[in-house]
Amino acid sequence: VQLQASGGGLVQAGGSLRLSCVTSGRTSPYAMGWFRQPPGKERESVATISWSGAGTFYADSVKGRFTISRDDAKNSVYLDMNNLKPEDTAVYYCATRTVFSGNYYSPADFSIWGQGTLVTVSS
Repeated sequence: VQLQASGGGLVQAGGSLRLSCVTSGRTSPYAMGWFRQPPGKERESVATISWSGAGTFYADSVKGRFTISRDDAKNSVYLDMNNLKPEDTAVYYCATRTVFSGNYYSPADFSIWGQGTLVTVSS
């Protein structure tokens, strides 16, 4: 199983970006997540979505600004980011699980990771 993230870039504060992550190597849906690692800091959860899409989790810092969604027909998960702030600057990673049951909120709950895409928000 491989994950390919894309969509990062340089944007001004208040702007928007859409990150995409395509999964290859399997057909069954599992929980997916977006995580980020700001410069000099640890990796943190941004948003996650259950295998069915019915459940979502958002970090408090992005609630109301970011939206996670999935399109299993395209083996893809998306992160729509609006009203971006300089503190959103980070390398963003997508990840997936290999089991259906269990939590899907923190980086430790996910075992397969993509390569990351850099988001830079200028003030």
